[in-house]
Amino acid sequence: MRQQREPTASESYFWPSVWAIGLHVLVFGMLFVSFAMTPELPPARPIVQATLYQLKSKSQATTQTNQKIAGEAKKSAARQTEVEQMEQKKIEQEAIKAAEQKKEDTAQKAEESKKADETKKAEEAKKADEAKKADEAKKTAEAKKAEEKQLADIAKKKSEEEAKKAAEEEAKKAAAEEAKKKIVEDAKKKAAEDAKKKSDAEEAKKKVAEDAKKKAAADAAKKKSQEAARKSAEDKKAQALADLLSDTPQRQQALADEQGDEVAGSFDDLIRARAAEGWARPPSARKGMTVVLQIGMLPDGTVTSVTVGRSSGDGPFDASAVAAVKNIGRLTEMQGMKPSDFAPYRSFKMTFTPEDLAL
Repeated sequence: MRQQREPTASESYFWPSVWAIGLHVLVFGMLFVSFAMTPELPPARPIVQATLYQLKSKSQATTQTNQKIAGEAKKSAARQTEVEQMEQKKIEQEAIKAAEQKKEDTAQKAEESKKADETKKAEEAKKADEAKKADEAKKTAEAKKAEEKQLADIAKKKSEEEAKKAAEEEAKKAAAEEAKKKIVEDAKKKAAEDAKKKSDAEEAKKKVAEDAKKKAAADAAKKKSQEAARKSAEDKKAQALADLLSDTPQRQQALADEQGDEVAGSFDDLIRARAAEGWARPPSARKGMTVVLQIGMLPDGTVTSVTVGRSSGDGPFDASAVAAVKNIGRLTEMQGMKPSDFAPYRSFKMTFTPEDLAL
C-alpha cells in the first residue's frame, strides 16, 4: 500500500492562517464601510434652548434648571455616544476574538486532522504490516505444505518403485523357475522324441530292409515269370508258325486266324509285362485307378510315342504309366510279324491299372 507524505508544520498552519487573515480583513472592511456610510449627526444641542428663548422672561432659577437639564442631556448624549463606541469596540473585539477562536478551532481541527491522519496512517501501516505478516505466514504455511506434499510424493514414489521392483524381482524369479521347468520338460520331451525317432528310424530301416528283401524276391519272381511268359509266347509263336507250314492251306488259314488272336493277346500281355518291369510306383497310386494310353510302334517293335488318352485323375500315376511304356524301348518279339498282324499295333490304346503294372 502506498504511504502518503506527512505535511510539514508550515504546510499544516498555512491554510488556517490564510483563513484567519482573510476573516480579519473582511471584518475590518465591514467596519470601515459602516463608519463611512454613517451620516454625520448635528452637534447635540440642549433641548432647553428653545425653551430658554421662550422663557426669557422667566426667573433665573428656571434658567438654571433648564441649563442643568441641558447639561444632563448633553452628558446623556455623550454617554450614549460612549456606550455606542464601547458597543462597537466590543463588537470588534468579539469579532477578533471569534476570528482568533475560529483560527484556534481551525488549527485545532488541523491538528486533530493531522493526528487523525497520523493515526489512520499508523493503523494502515499496522494493517499493512499485519497483512504482510499474514501473507508471509500464509506463504510460509503454503511452502511448508508444498514441502510436505513433495516429501509425501517422494515417499509414495519411492514406495511404489520399491513395490514395483519387488514385483519385477518376483516376476523374474517366477519366470526363471518357469524357464527352468520348461527347459527340464523340453529336455525330457526332446529325449523322448529322440528315443522315438531313433526307434522309428530303426523300425523304418528294418522295414526298408524287409521291403527291399521282399521287392528283390518279388522282382526275381516277376522276372522269372516274365521270362517264362516270354519263352511261352515264343514257343507258342514258333509252334503256330510250324503248324501253319505243315498243314493244308485251309487248315493253315484257320490256324492263322486262331493263332493271330492268341498272338495279339500274348503281345498285349508282353507289353504290360515289359512296362511293369520299368514302372516306379508313385505314392499316390491306389487300387481302382485306370489310365488309357495311346501307343505308337514301328514294325520292328520300337515304341515311337506314348500319350494319355484318358486320365485316371491322378497326374503322378498317369506320368508313371507313360514312362513305364516308354522304357520298353523295343520289342524284338514283334519282328517278322505279318503286316496284317502288326497293323493293330501301329497305333493302339491300352488300359493300365496299378494292379497291371505291379505284376
